[in-house]
Amino acid sequence: MDTPDHPLTTTEPVGAKDNICPAPAPVAAQDDRKTIFFDMDDVLVDYTGGYALVSPAELEAAGGQLKNVPGIFARLCPMPGALTAVKALARQYECHILSTAPWENPSAWSDKVYWIFRHFGSDRESPFYKRINLTHDKGTFCGDYLIDDRNKHGVVRFSGLWLKFGSERFPDWPAVLAFLLPK
Repeated sequence: MDTPDHPLTTTEPVGAKDNICPAPAPVAAQDDRKTIFFDMDDVLVDYTGGYALVSPAELEAAGGQLKNVPGIFARLCPMPGALTAVKALARQYECHILSTAPWENPSAWSDKVYWIFRHFGSDRESPFYKRINLTHDKGTFCGDYLIDDRNKHGVVRFSGLWLKFGSERFPDWPAVLAFLLPK
């Protein structure tokens, strides 16, 4: 229903006056802690190691793409040090998942949630309780930090600081922890 006279409706494009889109408001942490967004694949989850978990027939049926193997995202193992790192970071930061699921594999969306439940729990004690975001545009999110291994899906437009996991500066979880939890 089009309601042009509604006070919240406008025909002017967002940011038209400045020719830019305004930055969304930062995610409000529940207790004023800084926020960290975590990518999943090859950050929390050993996606690359998933090739060893599927048969050649499964991979072929998925067009040769691991991301399209039904159920694969629930079967993947954690990255070394990831579970311990999240638990340590959750004591000082509000933690959120910010990941992408392949469009062509509908089970991936629920499998990623299942993976989080299995490794971090689904109750209020989980560091990701009601903080799971699956999107194809990470640039629409605001926070203090995003830990991601690739600059895909809008990562470079994320409003906070991007910690490129697997890079020279942040090659592994000990390096990330040394930066985010200085002694």
